[in-house]
Amino acid sequence: MPAPKPLDPSASLPALYGAKLRKLRVLAGLTQRQLGAQVPIAHSRIAQFELGKEIPPEDVDAKLDRILDADGDLTDLWGHIQRTPFPDWAGKYMEYESKAVAMHKYVAASVPGLLQTPEYAREVLRQGQPWCTPEEIETKVLARIKRQSLLRRQRPPLLWVVMDEAVIRRSVGGGAVMREQLAVVLEASKAPFVEIQVLPFFAGAHPAMGGSLTVLSFENRADVAYLEAGHSGELVEDKAMVARHSYRYDLVHAQALSPEASTALIQQAMEEFGP
Repeated sequence: MPAPKPLDPSASLPALYGAKLRKLRVLAGLTQRQLGAQVPIAHSRIAQFELGKEIPPEDVDAKLDRILDADGDLTDLWGHIQRTPFPDWAGKYMEYESKAVAMHKYVAASVPGLLQTPEYAREVLRQGQPWCTPEEIETKVLARIKRQSLLRRQRPPLLWVVMDEAVIRRSVGGGAVMREQLAVVLEASKAPFVEIQVLPFFAGAHPAMGGSLTVLSFENRADVAYLEAGHSGELVEDKAMVARHSYRYDLVHAQALSPEASTALIQQAMEEFGP
C-alpha cells in the first residue's frame, strides 16, 4: 500500500480541515474506504477532503464529526471555512490582482466579478453555492463588490475581457437583472482602460474551452496566469506555462468579435431580455 500523501495543515483552512479529518480517522482505526462506507460516500471523496482539495457538504461534515467523535471540532472548522468570503485557492490570486497593471481575461460562464452588479453577483453565488445561508451569501457579495475598487483607482489597471456569448445569453436572475448587468458592462467599456469583446457561438471550438483564463501583467515581475473552474482555481507562475496560456488567450482574442461588433451584440441581447 502506498504511503499516504503528506499534509500541510498551515497551507489553508481546507488543508487544516483535511489534516484534522485524517488524524481523527486514523485514531478511530478506520480506512478511507471504511469511513466512506459509514457516511456513506465514495472513499475517493474522503481522500479529497483529507488533501484539502474539496470541502464536504454540511450534512456530510456533520456525519463525519459524529462518526469520528470529533465533539464538534470538524463542524466548527467547516463553519469557519464557510464564513471566509473567498476560498484559499483564490486568496493569492487576489493579491496579484491588486498589484496588476493589466488583466486579460477570457470568461466562459459569467460576467467577471470586477464588473458584476450586486444583484447578478448574488444570483451567481446563490446558484453556485447552494449550501450557504443568505447571510453568508451577502458577505460574499459585499466582498466581491469591494474588489471593484481596483477600477476606481487614479491609475486603474487595463482590463481586457473576452466573454463567451453564453455569458450574455444565459439568464441569471431574470430579465431585469440581466438588462442592468449588461448595461453596466456596456458603460464600463466606455472607459479608456476597459475593452470588452464577445466570442460568438459561430466561432466554434477554441483553445480556452473548459474554463476561464486570466493573464495578469505587472510593472516589475513576470506575468502570471490563473485558471478557474466552478469551485477550483490554479495560479500558474512557471514562465513557460504562462507563455502557453497567454498564447491560448491570444488565439481566443483573435476569434472574438471586434469591440464595436461586441457592443452591438450585447445591446441586442439586452433587448431580447425584455423592455
